[in-house]
Amino acid sequence: MGLNNVEINGTPEYVRSCCEDSLKRLGLDYIDLYYQHRIDTTVPIEETIGELKKLVEEGKVKYIGLSEASADTIRRAHAVHPITAVQMEWSLWTREIEEEIVPLCRELGIGIVPYSPLGQGFFGGKALIESVPANSFLNIHPRFQAESLEQNKTIYFQIGKLAEKHGCSPAQLALGWILHQGDDVAPIPGTTKIKNLDANIGSFRVKLTKEDLKEISDVITINEVAGHRTTDAFIHCSWKFANTPEKESKLA
Repeated sequence: MGLNNVEINGTPEYVRSCCEDSLKRLGLDYIDLYYQHRIDTTVPIEETIGELKKLVEEGKVKYIGLSEASADTIRRAHAVHPITAVQMEWSLWTREIEEEIVPLCRELGIGIVPYSPLGQGFFGGKALIESVPANSFLNIHPRFQAESLEQNKTIYFQIGKLAEKHGCSPAQLALGWILHQGDDVAPIPGTTKIKNLDANIGSFRVKLTKEDLKEISDVITINEVAGHRTTDAFIHCSWKFANTPEKESKLA
């Protein structure tokens, strides 16, 4: 899967082969939570989830997840087999799912797993007070390009002021904010450093009232954020473009 050419395969055959190959590599009998990470818009979601349902019935998968799925796709998938978790980008500067996806997940009883809850490391100071590694995806990320980054600096320093008020770091405030969005929300910040892991765990100690949450939310409006949330290639396979064809009925 290249950065400019994202290939997605949601056929039942590919779903099964990926799962079984993963089990072999992991040396496990089953996978707890198995996601379809992007939606194949050429295959009815019922066919993809139908195969995942078989894997659940065979004991190879315990729970099914979706990532970057549209509202229609989530609803149709859930009708085939209960979806346990939906993984979406959600952070202080990426809030689009709040309008439709979050309410839908709560209507259906689906857990929400925000990825990039620190804005690809932005709220940890990446590219502002820490450098970006030469091989990092951030070097082509629209929000980290020179002009956009310069404009987005203001957001970081505003969050920094609020973090001081709450006795934590900007990253901990950003994580604390997402953790306070509901008991059904389980963010997955990524890091390769133990010190960052420890700091992320420290975000559980950040206590925020409804007034605090509004104050933090109001610092950033979507119009103020410079640059798209990811590259064009990944935008085009994101949840806003993730409806699938209707499944054809089999005539008797």
